[in-house]
Amino acid sequence: MDLLQARNNMIEQQVRPWDVLDQRVLDVLAEVPREAFVEVAHQGLAYSDFPLPIGYGQHMLKPTVDGRLLQALSLEVTDTVLEIGTGSGYLTACLARLCAHVDSIEIIPELAAAAKSRLHNMGVSNVTVLEQDASSVWDARDGYDAIAFSGSVPAIPDYYRKKLKIGGRLFAMIGEASQPTMEAVLITRVHDNEWSRESLFETRVDPLVNFNSESPSFIF
Repeated sequence: MDLLQARNNMIEQQVRPWDVLDQRVLDVLAEVPREAFVEVAHQGLAYSDFPLPIGYGQHMLKPTVDGRLLQALSLEVTDTVLEIGTGSGYLTACLARLCAHVDSIEIIPELAAAAKSRLHNMGVSNVTVLEQDASSVWDARDGYDAIAFSGSVPAIPDYYRKKLKIGGRLFAMIGEASQPTMEAVLITRVHDNEWSRESLFETRVDPLVNFNSESPSFIF
């Protein structure tokens, strides 16, 4: 299989038609080898618009969702980003090419270890992967330029909204696991106690582990 051609087809036939027009984002999707982040058995499907399984009940985001997420965050090369849900590490690698540093949180030890290995093998040095339950309050730094939730949550925890700097952006997919669709939104911190919200598109993705409407750790 010609993986380079498959990668180009992914961009031109799937991602670009889904209103991903930011050339920096398209260039990153063209540069990062998605097949390196999937199991060998699924490498032939790496560039299909399908949420491929990565083990432990988790799936990669579809390329179209990756593209819309990266475009929505409007990252600058000086930005510091927090990613909730490292998963395979593919989105992490894409984020890392667009910003100064990524802190990526993964609750499943095996996924965290595998992502670290993949990123190291690719020479990605501006990422810190932390094995952490992000649904509980932890010592996250303040003042992130952008935060990306790579799985769905029933609502955006106030804790993370307050971890954004003024002008910082947060991408999340909101909905319950029982719902047929979820809403992708972009939250921007306008002032100390004011955030704007933009609805982007509908999708359906895996829920982030331990994030639920009964969580005692956050005010939703």
